[in-house]
Amino acid sequence: MSNAEPVLELRAIEKIYGLGDASLRVLKGIDLSIVEGEYVAIIGPSGSGKSTLLNLLGCLDRPTSGAYLLSGEDVAKFSDRELSRIRNIRIGFVFQSFHLISHLTVHENVELPLFYARMSRAARRERCREVLDRVGLSHRLDHVPAQLSGGERQRVAVARALSNDPALILADEPTGNLDSKTSAEIMELFHDLHTAGRTVVVITHDPEIAAAAPRRVLLRDGLIESDLAEGSVDAALVRSHLAGTHL
Repeated sequence: MSNAEPVLELRAIEKIYGLGDASLRVLKGIDLSIVEGEYVAIIGPSGSGKSTLLNLLGCLDRPTSGAYLLSGEDVAKFSDRELSRIRNIRIGFVFQSFHLISHLTVHENVELPLFYARMSRAARRERCREVLDRVGLSHRLDHVPAQLSGGERQRVAVARALSNDPALILADEPTGNLDSKTSAEIMELFHDLHTAGRTVVVITHDPEIAAAAPRRVLLRDGLIESDLAEGSVDAALVRSHLAGTHL
């Protein structure tokens, strides 16, 4: 992947909450580059800055200083309206609690980003079937979330994340509400997306989930403590970084 283009670059990113003596410096100068087609896990103990970093990567918040280049465009200084547009067209979100709309069917949930993108109804339905087939749920089009298992709900969330063909799939603790068997199935789905060339970033505190990614970035006290590629660390070593820390 050495010749691939960066999907995202963080340059000297800082995030400070509050002012003066009451200020809290959560991110302390983060430099990170993720290229197209990478599968990266960002892991760290509670208080390491993972949630803040997630919000910045997902354009849900802005850094106090530094640059965030997403597909080559510095989004750090974008307005709220511009950030909303970026979230809808360039980032696909997968959350721990699924965030599906309970009264909408599977296909309506998946089509929602396409509706906001003003895609025609026929094109939305075609794209919806395509991505649901990709995650093995094309037979569940007209079911509502309450009629699905936890694993099926997360697959719907992945399909929704894929619907707008985003530059980045950003997953926040995607297996946190799932049993071990279903978690393994969802992680296999992320592996398949990576194999197909998707850029996937998973935020997690679970060393087993992190160890499944070819690249692991360990965050501690607002700094990147290590950035480890395939074969350089196993789950036991990742776990050792978290030993003794309340998660």
